[in-house]
Amino acid sequence: MKSYYASLLGILFVFTSTAQVKKEDDKIQTVKAQNEIYFPFVKSKALEVMKTGFNAGDGYSEVWIRDYNTFIELAAQVYPKEVLKENLLVFCRMQENDGNIIDGFTPIKKVGEVAYDFSYSKLEPRYAGHKNTVETDQETSFVQAVYKYIQFTGDKTILSEKVGGKTVGERLEWAMDFLMKNRYNTKYGLIIGATTADWGDVQPEHGWGVDLDKNTHMAIDIYDNAMFIIALNNLIEMVPATLQKWSPIKKEIAQNCRKYLWDKKGQKFIPHIYLKDSPFPANFDENAIYYFGGTAIAIEAGLLSKKEVKVSLDEMVKRVKQAGAASIGLTLYPPYPNGYFENKIMNPIYSYQNGGDWTWFGGRMIQQLIKYGFIKEAYEQMLPMVKRVKDNNGFYEWYSVDNKPKGSGTFRGEAGVLYTAITMFEKMKRK
Repeated sequence: MKSYYASLLGILFVFTSTAQVKKEDDKIQTVKAQNEIYFPFVKSKALEVMKTGFNAGDGYSEVWIRDYNTFIELAAQVYPKEVLKENLLVFCRMQENDGNIIDGFTPIKKVGEVAYDFSYSKLEPRYAGHKNTVETDQETSFVQAVYKYIQFTGDKTILSEKVGGKTVGERLEWAMDFLMKNRYNTKYGLIIGATTADWGDVQPEHGWGVDLDKNTHMAIDIYDNAMFIIALNNLIEMVPATLQKWSPIKKEIAQNCRKYLWDKKGQKFIPHIYLKDSPFPANFDENAIYYFGGTAIAIEAGLLSKKEVKVSLDEMVKRVKQAGAASIGLTLYPPYPNGYFENKIMNPIYSYQNGGDWTWFGGRMIQQLIKYGFIKEAYEQMLPMVKRVKDNNGFYEWYSVDNKPKGSGTFRGEAGVLYTAITMFEKMKRK
């Protein structure tokens, strides 16, 4: 009799499990179908805007390395590899004498139109360079972009190409050396930068806020360090001779991210570790803020387990609802209070990098959800991003909390990350 009931329970378990799997598959198919209404338009529009240039968007005359890193796959669909490579070589020619990489370059003839302190290089007389020194992602974005160039074109010869007496491969390592010599804190064993809002490049202490100065509060955050880990993974794969030097450093950075930046109890990354003091009032609880973009990049760097990825996504979704925002492209929540950043672009709350909704980073979270097998969730979170591209007939830099397009139009970073996410869905479907 016991064996009979055991068999019956086994049959019921299998039946129930099968039904649950079918129900889950049905949910995936439903949300997949909702997305695929928009996919052809978004892909076509992305290719269309990519054909018009490499500047970040309508509001920018420069080619930015942090942006190029996110749309080089898209660019590879419409330009020959020689054009893609030339952009990377410009960054090489304009690399500074200490190995640091500029943010972006713009034609000399357009210099008068842009309010930056420019740098120049004898190796590249056609362009002027600029750098928002409060950020620490230029060097890592450069390494990642070269890696992607090789992945998408198969052209490894770029590594041996000489620029000003150094090969590109040597310049990649030189850029990483710059970070270790100038942006590494020995106490925590992590990379440092100015205080900014998550991945942003505006510090709170100044009206413009893009340059390190006497008012800067140096700090450690997850975004800069996760980008460094990804770059070191890429460097070691491209130039295996660097393994012995950089593998221990990469391991140390990863361990210290978990040790100092991951709040195990809260299951989130803390916003900042301050080397001296905070620029914000003493009674301000900055740790209540959740950094969406930095978390997505940390996932890409392999810093979270699959379980922690799901916990992170659930927290993002919860906070998006609390904010009343449209997507997990939300930069952070809750936003920094009005006036905590002097730059007007960061005010009022939910403006720009202070709570704006950026597909540019939300799309990268979608890519990671696909990689970690959260397919239904990836489709669900992708839907508002692709829908607004169709609704607005194009790509925008960021969106307000009520989902209105803001900032630069023809924003290629958004186009690039969505194009990559869509192709990832398509490749998964073909398997």
